[in-house]
Amino acid sequence: SPIEYPRDGSDIMGENTGTPRRRGFGCGARVLLALAIVAFALFKYFSQTEVNPVTGEKQHIAMTAEQEVAIGLEAAPEMAAQMGGDVDASDPRLLRVEAVGRKVVQNSDASRSPYTFNFHLLSDAKTLNAFALPGGQVFITYGLLSKLEDEDQLAGVLGHEIGHVVNRHGAEHMATGQLGQLLTMAAGVAATDEEGRGQRAAMVAAMINQMVQLKYSRSDELEADRVGMDYMTQAGYDPAAMLGVMRILDEASQGGRPPVMLSTHPYPEQRVEEIQRYLAARK
Repeated sequence: SPIEYPRDGSDIMGENTGTPRRRGFGCGARVLLALAIVAFALFKYFSQTEVNPVTGEKQHIAMTAEQEVAIGLEAAPEMAAQMGGDVDASDPRLLRVEAVGRKVVQNSDASRSPYTFNFHLLSDAKTLNAFALPGGQVFITYGLLSKLEDEDQLAGVLGHEIGHVVNRHGAEHMATGQLGQLLTMAAGVAATDEEGRGQRAAMVAAMINQMVQLKYSRSDELEADRVGMDYMTQAGYDPAAMLGVMRILDEASQGGRPPVMLSTHPYPEQRVEEIQRYLAARK
């Protein structure tokens, strides 16, 4: 943060000199530095581009597929430990999850992705959750699995997480996050002054960056719903089962929900509307 200078003219040792000490950077220099940071940030972001081999979408990403796999494998044990750890490899519940997950991958467009998918069942019986790490590590808690009513619903949950991996949402978020951090830094540099306006500007820019990230997260969730239903349908499962999954999530999320604009996931009722549109379009 910038050095604050006493307004009574005293220097930093407490001696009154009659005039404030001069700052190291003038306004023009700060603006030039900020513009240089912005230019670097935009160049870096737009140069990190690849075409997704499954979707054909041109994406701004921050890592290669090989790096995604490595990061996912490295992070998987720690993520599992936070929710009770993996169940035993011979547990029939895990075998069921693995069988459904493999069926969805092998019989859908997900089979064309560069990832090898591994499916984890976590021991946490209280938390209803499923998530995926970049590179193909897919997790579901026993708490959620125990609430699912049939194999179609399980296929829908796993298809959703597979969709996140195939669409490379993690790599996209890392790229947009890096861009946001650099732009936030530039805003702070450009607005820095002795009255603390630079710090306030940086805080405002950081908040805007956070809101953009949340928007992308909600968009990604809806995209993963659509892609997941495509995959489960290709594998022979009924996509209408996702309505049941949303009902289960809605019942579990009643009370104390954050405002939707600050939620990384759309509310279940919003997802239900999108699922109903998807099902109607297939009739």
